[in-house]
Amino acid sequence: MARRIREEKLDTRSARLKLRQRREPYWASMSGGLALGYRKGKTGGTWIAKHYSAAAGRRYHAIGPADDILDADGRSVLNFGQAQANAREWLATPSEVQSQSRPYTVADAMDDYLRYLESEGRPPHTIRDARYRDSALIRPKVGHERLFNLTAERLRRWRDDLVKAAPRVRTRKSETQKYREVAGDDARRARRASANRTWTVLRAALNHAFRDGKVPSDLAWRKVKPFKAVDAARVRYLTVAEAKRLLNACNPDFRSLVQAALETGARYGELVRLTIADFNPDVGTITIRLSKSGRPRHVVLTDQGKAFFRQITAARAGDEVMLRKADGSTWRTSHQLRPMAEAVNRAKIAPAISFHGLRHTWASHAVMNGVPLLVVAKNLGHSDTRMVEKHYGHLAPGYIVDAIRAGAPKFGFKRDKKIVTLSR
Repeated sequence: MARRIREEKLDTRSARLKLRQRREPYWASMSGGLALGYRKGKTGGTWIAKHYSAAAGRRYHAIGPADDILDADGRSVLNFGQAQANAREWLATPSEVQSQSRPYTVADAMDDYLRYLESEGRPPHTIRDARYRDSALIRPKVGHERLFNLTAERLRRWRDDLVKAAPRVRTRKSETQKYREVAGDDARRARRASANRTWTVLRAALNHAFRDGKVPSDLAWRKVKPFKAVDAARVRYLTVAEAKRLLNACNPDFRSLVQAALETGARYGELVRLTIADFNPDVGTITIRLSKSGRPRHVVLTDQGKAFFRQITAARAGDEVMLRKADGSTWRTSHQLRPMAEAVNRAKIAPAISFHGLRHTWASHAVMNGVPLLVVAKNLGHSDTRMVEKHYGHLAPGYIVDAIRAGAPKFGFKRDKKIVTLSR
């Protein structure tokens, strides 16, 4: 029987409790290149085995949770001695048997992460976006990579390739994938921003695998940072005159959807899920039951907004979908793109604006009219004012503007009357 090793830091639950939480495991050498590791987490730790040989190189084996919170049962929760026995059993397993157990790959990590999102009840659009980025951009390129072998260099190369690739456009399943040309600095910035969003999904999956003990270290992806200064696009919003022209240019059923967006600042996906019961005429609010963050919120309406929603909900059943197409069908994903583009073209709005720009329009005018940033953030569904300050803070009339205009130098320059402004 193999001798049980002693390690003062790892032997007991009370000893491990004194350890500092860190990402890298605390290692205890055993014999023959075998070592047992303990990774301290926020709520307990996990055991990991590591073995090195000249022939096979470095290999890892995730053992399972330590008995930091629950008592050890020798199966799902292990103490220090039981973890050692598990590590020796793993090492003694014939290599041909070990090879039959498929190594844990990036594709496995994505599968586990997507199941986790579903079990947590994350919003459907969040799961759809993660699935799309996985199937189109992650799995085909790095899905086969073993997590143990991932390096920061490999991940950076994959991320950089995303930027170089042309953006995908909607294509019928029976047709070859189509792409859009990238031209101009703003388009290149958008490619880096899109790569950041895809990297966020992959990094979340890798971190989930790390927390589950599927990989001993997360150092490789911690070294990979997102592109900087890529979210600095100018927020496009409509003037009041442009908003009126746009409404007049819409088809009747789409006009209601556009006006609802302008009255609430809600997202397209939030609006098309509204039912008649979500409008409260007594207090003048719209209830968004499923938002991007997964948290419900109440959007406060103006008097004009209350009148609009009273009109479109009058004498209708509470469980009926509020905003429908003219033929009675519901608005689905991306159904707003074509009618929005057509209305923008008819209204001669340039530069063009997307449906999401209607949300920016509501927020921009609210801020310019002096609505406090926190109030705007709450109506938009943000937990704090950071996003509002980032996109709309420059529009807010505040003490900086007042102080500059009141106290900055005034040189008394006079206009040269000989200079004549030419009309266009």
